[in-house]
Amino acid sequence: MAGKTNGLIKELYKNRELIWKLACNDFKKRYAGSYLGAVWAMIQPVVTIVMYYIVFDLIMGAGSQSGPRETVIPYVLFLTTGLVPWFFFQEALTHGTAAMVEYNYLVKKVVFNVSILPVIKVLGAIFIHLFFICVMLIMGCIYGYYPSIYSIQIIYYSFCAFVLTLGLSYITSAVMVFFRDIAQIIGILLQIGMWATPILWNIETLSPTWRLIISINPLVYVVNGYRDAVAYRVWFFEDIPGTIYFWCFTVVILILGTTLFNRLKPHFADVL
Repeated sequence: MAGKTNGLIKELYKNRELIWKLACNDFKKRYAGSYLGAVWAMIQPVVTIVMYYIVFDLIMGAGSQSGPRETVIPYVLFLTTGLVPWFFFQEALTHGTAAMVEYNYLVKKVVFNVSILPVIKVLGAIFIHLFFICVMLIMGCIYGYYPSIYSIQIIYYSFCAFVLTLGLSYITSAVMVFFRDIAQIIGILLQIGMWATPILWNIETLSPTWRLIISINPLVYVVNGYRDAVAYRVWFFEDIPGTIYFWCFTVVILILGTTLFNRLKPHFADVL
């Protein structure tokens, strides 16, 4: 299983230029024909952040949120640093799941390496994610949390989210070829996942037992990591157990995903 994963990684590296080109084209194609183009991809998440802020902070009075080392940050910054990685995960997994079906004309070509298609979809979500990282950093500056040496960790946590989402996309994209309802199931799970992840609420308010249970969700590590990098100023290696758990979980998902994908790959063209 690990050997197949290593082989896939070598294939992806070998086709890196093609992957980048197709990812750029895929991103442009999503918004082709609309007057505002990619701006629409930015408007909806911004509106979502504003609405959550109005409801939870201004109306319900969520107030400032405490974190590691008794640091307290404004709720709008707490909210933004949680939603930015979630938006990436949600968009990348949704599009990654549909990769084989959307590019069925490429799957049917004998000479085309279909293993790069989920990567193209996940990588395409990075473009909008970079925009929201800038928004997040600007929001931090407004509230006095200027970029620091800790901010470099955003690159690390973005990589964490990328690898996790890619592993899941290999599983879901392969399954969707044979079971189209997986797209609706993923949509429901994403709705549940948003509330099961401490994005709108603070995990620090839970008891140690519940905090441990919630932390089974690997996205908790990523979401908290963005907050640590921007506002709480905590290094990722200060949470050794969380880091070990996240990467063990992610590597297992990646190995399972690539193995399942490779086993089902010979049958894609026949079904599509």
